[in-house]
Amino acid sequence: MSELKAIVEALIFASPEPVTLKALGKLLESEPKEDLVAAIDAVKQDYDRPSGLQLVEVAGGYQIVTRPELHEWVRRLFHERTTQKLSVAALETLAVIAYRQPVTAPEIADIRGVNTSGVLGTLVDRKLVKIVGRKAVVGRPFMYGTTREFLERFGLNDVSDLPRVEDMSELLGFDLPSGIGEPEPQTALPFEVTELAEMAELPEMVELVEVTELTVVEISDSPDSSDSSVSSDNSVSSASSVSSDSREDDPIQ
Repeated sequence: MSELKAIVEALIFASPEPVTLKALGKLLESEPKEDLVAAIDAVKQDYDRPSGLQLVEVAGGYQIVTRPELHEWVRRLFHERTTQKLSVAALETLAVIAYRQPVTAPEIADIRGVNTSGVLGTLVDRKLVKIVGRKAVVGRPFMYGTTREFLERFGLNDVSDLPRVEDMSELLGFDLPSGIGEPEPQTALPFEVTELAEMAELPEMVELVEVTELTVVEISDSPDSSDSSVSSDNSVSSASSVSSDSREDDPIQ
């Protein structure tokens, strides 16, 4: 077990991104899943002691990172690196997507009260959000959701770990747009309602076709079918013309 624990620790430490249990299972195929879980727990216990590193669960995997209280010293080490901070508009848009996902650009604009197309492009370029599908409404706009990169950047294991909207406003230092925590009602497409109505009328149409076919068969089986069919055609033609004339003469109600 000690050797397996050392291997697991080395793999997690060397990986530039969180290592999932599934990934460890592929790398260590000969090891049972229970032993891998036990090895991870043992590594985690070692890092629970006071030190500069800790083992955390983030984005569905495990990662060895520096402790948050030491970030100032680590920042000094990498002072030459320039960090690009998100603007207030980008943070607001990201918060709306995080709490309301999947959400469309018009819905984001409706919540924030301003156009967000440029900000959305920035968030997509930074791999914090992505297109997750199209919404079943007229126009079928793109729907946006957060990415694994978002979870890693914010130290979250899952979107369910997001703090309350009020707490997030406190952390960011400004009030988030109202309505973030309220789910958007789903609406059906107009043509979907029409299709349902047509399907409801379908049995009546089938019954009408069956009756018509039955009438034609009975006529064709009767004697003097040719004369009867001609007479029938004339009757139908006359009835159609009379009906058409009466419809044209009737005033519109």
